Amino acid sequence: MFVLGIESTAHTFGIGICNEKGDILANEYNTYVPKSGGIIPAEAAKHHIKVKRILLKKALKKAKLSLADLDLIVFSQGPGLSPCLVVGRDFALELAKKNKKSVIGVNHCVAHIEIGLLFNALKNPIIGFFSGANSQIVCFAPKYKKINSTEMLKRKEKYIVIGETLDSGLGNSLDKLGRQLNLPFPAGPKIEELAKTGKYIELPYTVKGMNFAFAGLVTSAINKYKQGSKIEDVCFSFQETAFAEVVEVCERALSFSKSKELLFVGGVAANQRLQQMFKIMCLERGAKFYTVSKKFAGDNGAMIAWAGLKKFKKERKTKNLDIRPTWRIDQK
Repeated sequence: MFVLGIESTAHTFGIGICNEKGDILANEYNTYVPKSGGIIPAEAAKHHIKVKRILLKKALKKAKLSLADLDLIVFSQGPGLSPCLVVGRDFALELAKKNKKSVIGVNHCVAHIEIGLLFNALKNPIIGFFSGANSQIVCFAPKYKKINSTEMLKRKEKYIVIGETLDSGLGNSLDKLGRQLNLPFPAGPKIEELAKTGKYIELPYTVKGMNFAFAGLVTSAINKYKQGSKIEDVCFSFQETAFAEVVEVCERALSFSKSKELLFVGGVAANQRLQQMFKIMCLERGAKFYTVSKKFAGDNGAMIAWAGLKKFKKERKTKNLDIRPTWRIDQK
């Protein structure tokens, strides 16, 4: 069985192809980069329309397949930016109709986790999911409502969020800071590079139970820069503070659940410093740390294809193919 996945939730449009064995046969993507400021949804959608057929052609060539060889077409149904989601959904429906293929929609956040599970043999992990707009601590939930700390880690059909950001996601927070520091978009990689030579300056640290926040941290970091602090020191201090927040909450989740596995996924999973901090924490707790390679950390079509294949085997179809811009990972 060959599955084609279409990713279009935000700045990246991707086409991925996988088979039933979990082999990734193609994973082509292209990212919209705004001339200044943040993502403009309408402009990102125009970018997706421009590159969608080019990427489809590249992916099919890489996989050595034709549209006729495909058995299923999957698209990211949500969450995400509405104009961008519509482009992916409409492209999937167009291809499915013309080629008489089945089509199914998947949750973008679930896809990030499923691609991580594909490459790591895990039993009961705590999942740190950190991307642009999403920052959550997730674990598997049972079908029934009443759960305890051990039952909630038994792999079932749904996910449960046990901690999350109270304002913006970690990736978006990095980009907000980057814009004020005149760094290229996305800002995460450049902030990580500059931080390597920085020194710590005090910034606000906000953790409330199992949740965390970054808005005040971003504002304070920007003010420090405007007041004369070196850009390297601002980047280092922001990373150390924000990352310490999420590591603390993940450690609390491991302790509460008694899990010995931490899976780190999402676009921010490409950050080597945060990986290092997670590794140190897991080592001290006697837990094992897992993540994904850089090419599968960010938004991509391969993760959509794989998540769609798993969903299709269980449900066979998506009853409602409307986009779901605010679809949470813990909702059906």
